Amino acid sequence: MKTALITGASGGIGSATVIEYLKNGYFVIGQYNSGKERIDALKSQLREQGLLDYFFAIKSDFSDNAQTLDMCKTLQKSFKHIDALVLNAGAGLYKLFTDTTDTEWQNLLNVNLTSAVMISKQFLPEMISRKSGNIVFVSSVWGQKGASMEVCYSATKSALIGLTKALAKEVAPSGVRVNCVCPGFIDTPINSRLSKEDVQSIVEEIPLGRVGTPEEVAKLIYLLTDKTSAYITGAEITIDGGWTL
Repeated sequence: MKTALITGASGGIGSATVIEYLKNGYFVIGQYNSGKERIDALKSQLREQGLLDYFFAIKSDFSDNAQTLDMCKTLQKSFKHIDALVLNAGAGLYKLFTDTTDTEWQNLLNVNLTSAVMISKQFLPEMISRKSGNIVFVSSVWGQKGASMEVCYSATKSALIGLTKALAKEVAPSGVRVNCVCPGFIDTPINSRLSKEDVQSIVEEIPLGRVGTPEEVAKLIYLLTDKTSAYITGAEITIDGGWTL
């Protein structure tokens, strides 16, 4: 049985991705931090679907690099290999760039970028030795286009795109593929701060005329680690209903 590690598993996209991999026969490790209630709800859903025995949740605070490394070491002791890394964990910050504190910046950097780098470095050697493995980084359309009031967030997400392209070139000869997805406006809890009027205003800008679903993003992530996408690496794939065209 193949094994997938999905970070940010308590979020909307993360939970949907956990379910997608489980339905496709994977054993799934789901990392979370503050979302214990959402992880418990996910477990209840998986129990009803007969999938809970193939799911293992692990808590780790990625704002603390030491905890990120400890998680990797713990998993390496328990699992022989990881076939798919889905590095989806992320933190947001809606604030003027000039008002952002050094602590806030460091937190965003650690959660959104450094954790992805550290985890990849820990699990890549085994993938390279097997000449098999997939990594998917979850960026954002703001990593491509940038967003006012989300400058630091945009910077960390943009870095994931650069990481994808460079790392894909480096490990392709070893049979490991690296890709990146850039979601647009998706129906997740992170957007709950928006009013109905705000949501409607955004939807009017989207050519497909609706909000995206976490399940749609999850299916794209899974596709990029499936054998049917064996000739795709270094890709930066936007999933936004045409919003940023």
